[in-house]
Amino acid sequence: MRHIIVKLIAFLIVVGLLGFFTLGPGIVDKGQNPVLAHDPWPVSPAAQALHDKLIIGDWHADPLLWDRDLTERWDRGQMDLPRLIEGNVALQVFTTVTKSPSGLNYEENSAEARDDITLLFIGQLRPLSAWKNLTYRALDQARQLALAAEKAPEMLTILRTRGDLDAILAARAKGAKTVGGILGAEGGHALSGDIANLDKLYDAGFRLMGLMHFFDNELGASLHGQAGQAEGLTDFGREVVKKMVEKKMIIDLAHASPKMAREVLDMVDVPVVVSHTGIYSHCQTVRNFPDDLMKAIADEGGLIGIGYWPDVICDPSPNGVASAIVAAVNLVGADHVSLGSDFDGSVTTAFDTSELAAVTQALMDAGLDETTIAKVMGGNMVAFLKDALPE
Repeated sequence: MRHIIVKLIAFLIVVGLLGFFTLGPGIVDKGQNPVLAHDPWPVSPAAQALHDKLIIGDWHADPLLWDRDLTERWDRGQMDLPRLIEGNVALQVFTTVTKSPSGLNYEENSAEARDDITLLFIGQLRPLSAWKNLTYRALDQARQLALAAEKAPEMLTILRTRGDLDAILAARAKGAKTVGGILGAEGGHALSGDIANLDKLYDAGFRLMGLMHFFDNELGASLHGQAGQAEGLTDFGREVVKKMVEKKMIIDLAHASPKMAREVLDMVDVPVVVSHTGIYSHCQTVRNFPDDLMKAIADEGGLIGIGYWPDVICDPSPNGVASAIVAAVNLVGADHVSLGSDFDGSVTTAFDTSELAAVTQALMDAGLDETTIAKVMGGNMVAFLKDALPE
């Protein structure tokens, strides 16, 4: 009898592990990246016609975290290549997330808290090297994007240079639907405290890096960390920023403390981005920088990427996104506003990337002219990348 019980327990353990590894990550993905149930968003023929001729670009999305085959259309999450193509997206920054503290919040997080990404990577059966090493985590997600580009080159090409950007725009002008993907890292902790790892990321195709995420790291203070918003760059952070400028890597200030952001502006002579955010005077949350800091970023040629989730724009509907964009245009000018969805970034949205024509409709309804809409939806991103990417 005891022998039978032991076998039964072993069987149940095996079944449990199989369930964890096969079903668990997908369940987490679906729960973390929901799209609110809604009737089809209205899009007029005029709005659809305008949308179809736009160059659309998005500064921030996290589908690489979820170990999906991006070439397939999924019934979970908010983004994949078929939905990007349906939404007429030309340029997409795919960001790699490497650490996320348990109990995540916008006010204060400890860098020493249990890391949820470790458990997620184990559950996804990612390579053992990526279970603990943050640099390898970023590189493994980069590998995932490279596999998608190799599998479906007609759907995705990875942009590393200005020439790559010109080529994808020329191809799309001739009717191609290929998405130009740009690799980014969300948080300088992806360097694992070693400046040499910046070369590894660059060689793997990374052309953008956010300095911070939800906790303080070796580069300095987070908007949501324990050091406090009055703290800024460390000496290592200054070293990283300097080397990023030398390598023509785009600096993303999203999640940085206000002091860090100001210190970066003081030490660089290149424009920067705030990839996914909102405007504080429009939606007063701790997640959004003060308006004067946003103006300072724009005054130096920077771009503000407007997100699609309620914690930064208060209303996640297409009309809410349009309202946030109008607020940004009024604050910093039409030449300094972009899209920064944060799709698949553990946020709730009211639409997925296939439904972006509804945002174009909402911008028209808000009274923006076609020239301004074209700039915000992607024209400003194209202009920025033409200067920012290496030759």
